[in-house]
Amino acid sequence: MKKRVYELFMLLVGAFLFALAVNVFIIPNDFGEGGVTGVSIILFYLLQWSPALVGFTLNGILLIIGYKLLDKKTIIYTVITVAFNSLFLYLTESWSINSSEPVINAIFAGLLAGGGIGLIIRVGGTTAGTTILARLANKYWDWNISYALLFFDLIVAGLSVFVIGIEKVMFTFVILFIGTKAMEFIIEGVNPKKAVTIISAEHERIAAKVTELMDRGVTVLRGYGYYTGEDKNVLYIAISKQEVSMLKKIVRAEDKNAFVTIHDVRDVFGEGFIDISK
Repeated sequence: MKKRVYELFMLLVGAFLFALAVNVFIIPNDFGEGGVTGVSIILFYLLQWSPALVGFTLNGILLIIGYKLLDKKTIIYTVITVAFNSLFLYLTESWSINSSEPVINAIFAGLLAGGGIGLIIRVGGTTAGTTILARLANKYWDWNISYALLFFDLIVAGLSVFVIGIEKVMFTFVILFIGTKAMEFIIEGVNPKKAVTIISAEHERIAAKVTELMDRGVTVLRGYGYYTGEDKNVLYIAISKQEVSMLKKIVRAEDKNAFVTIHDVRDVFGEGFIDISK
């Protein structure tokens, strides 16, 4: 129950931050946006239609499309997010800030929009629109959610050039890029982890040093070299980004001919990292 309450709270915070980005920084500066919000903003500039109402309508249509393709929790959380996002867009329509510097406004628009969407996606929801398309691309084609969303958003933002002009579109691209980085930071966490594989004749000594000096567990995988047919022992170690330097020093000291690959990983669950039950 505590986890569910926390997730619902994050959905509301994310929806509120996104609404602030649109009403306080994007619309007052005639910027564009991506996805359904971008379409809503274009219609606002052309016809003065409410972004809250247009966004709610278009997102509802996309929710119907995504209903059978996304899991039940995602659909429920998305419905909640869309409803509150439309509500917050309506409630903050008259909000403003005394800032006439477009660069600063674009930066904060990206930070708020990306941070808000990141919070929503992190707890399992979406803002509908192109976020649904991004989640589907991640589910079926293993696309990175942040960059899949950027791809779809850039298409809409590019089309807005006929309404807001090339200069404002350039600012919009800056907003989307900053938003993508902010979203990626929120989704992947403050402290990204690394997975390391090491193939070395001195695997025993390397494993012992890692256990002793870094207090990290080491998994030994059995393999063989395809060309030589020789048996190989492969070390697999999960560490934090800050520990990469220490691990390199250990490997360098024990075997300068070791073969090492380092991979980015989003989450690591288990002893020494995050409890999977949480």
